[in-house]
Amino acid sequence: MRIKNIFLFVILLYVFNDCTNPSSTNDIPYWIDNLITQFKSQPVGNPPQSIWQYTYNNQTVYYVPPQCCDQFSELYDKEGKVICAPDGGLSGTGDGKCPDFSQNRTNEKLIWKDERK
Repeated sequence: MRIKNIFLFVILLYVFNDCTNPSSTNDIPYWIDNLITQFKSQPVGNPPQSIWQYTYNNQTVYYVPPQCCDQFSELYDKEGKVICAPDGGLSGTGDGKCPDFSQNRTNEKLIWKDERK
């Protein structure tokens, strides 16, 4: 009986942990894990690195905010191809390829945020 309880506890712990991990959902593209691994191999940014999912122009997109100063943000399509830089850069307005992103994005969802200190 004790082994069954331990087994049940381990299963519940796994299920609970999986449900609370934003990047564990099956609809997240495989390349996001590679991007997260890349971010984790770098020093912690200020602000910490994050990945957000939105709907933009009737498609699911993934937004990575700029880390500092004059750096561009990146907006990816579901295949991992960079669509544009919605903001950042010297002017703060990105590369000009998707100037309406901030106004027209919907369905915001945090996919991952670097929690390292």
